[in-house]
Amino acid sequence: MVGTPAAGSRGWAVIEHQLLGAGLGAIIGAVLALTGAGGGILAVPLLVFGLGLSMVEAAPVGLLAVGLASAVGAVLGLRQGLVRYRAALFIALVGVAAAPFGLMLAHRLPNAPLQVVFAGVLVYACLRIWRKAAKELCGEANGAHRFIEPCVLNPLQGRLRWTLPCARALAFTGALSGLLSGLLGVGGGFVIIPALNRYTNLRMASIVSTSLAVIALVSTGSVVSASLAGVMHWQVGAPFAVGAVLGLLLARPLAARLAGPRLQQMFAVAGWAAALLLAGKALLG
Repeated sequence: MVGTPAAGSRGWAVIEHQLLGAGLGAIIGAVLALTGAGGGILAVPLLVFGLGLSMVEAAPVGLLAVGLASAVGAVLGLRQGLVRYRAALFIALVGVAAAPFGLMLAHRLPNAPLQVVFAGVLVYACLRIWRKAAKELCGEANGAHRFIEPCVLNPLQGRLRWTLPCARALAFTGALSGLLSGLLGVGGGFVIIPALNRYTNLRMASIVSTSLAVIALVSTGSVVSASLAGVMHWQVGAPFAVGAVLGLLLARPLAARLAGPRLQQMFAVAGWAAALLLAGKALLG
């Protein structure tokens, strides 16, 4: 048949592209397992440089992978009783409502300014990770601030006391994470974890598990919005997401031995390098 060799070449190119996507997804899953929520912020730079996607194309693909991997972590946390599911649902509902506004803004901004904004957010997120790791290395308690939090656990019921200041703080957290989710394709762990640490008296294990639940729910909302808008590339997104889940599951047993402040600092340095490359690509063309 005429044209069969060319069609076969295109078919192999697609398969190679999907295998590469799965491999890059596995890297993100492993990073998530070893560094905790927030590690998925490297998904978009990997997609931009590894698969040549634009920011608008990479954002929903990254969210699909991070959302699926976070859902696995959230289910494990839920089985251990660590997820504050009412708080997670409330934050996620606000986030899902805000995500389409971020997606709409992303489509109105040119690719280069969007890359510069993402690079700025990446620098900020990695700075927080570096500072947290530095405090751990110095033996300082990360919860040392502990002013009067608006959201505290009822010691008798073991549930958060819902007050107007508490609802306002959690709603702001959800709105910001949802906006960034739609705009930049980030899960928002670097926003949610510091916010829950600041506004609640939850233990860190519960904060991380609750954050993973929020990321999974908000990412789902953003992926649905992107699919309805016709900007979700499932041929790239599906292998990348499957790779992320496999990478998370394979790296999880190693987390107890490898995870720690030094690894967090290495992740921060990698994030700064990615931010520099993104900004350079945007500014220098």
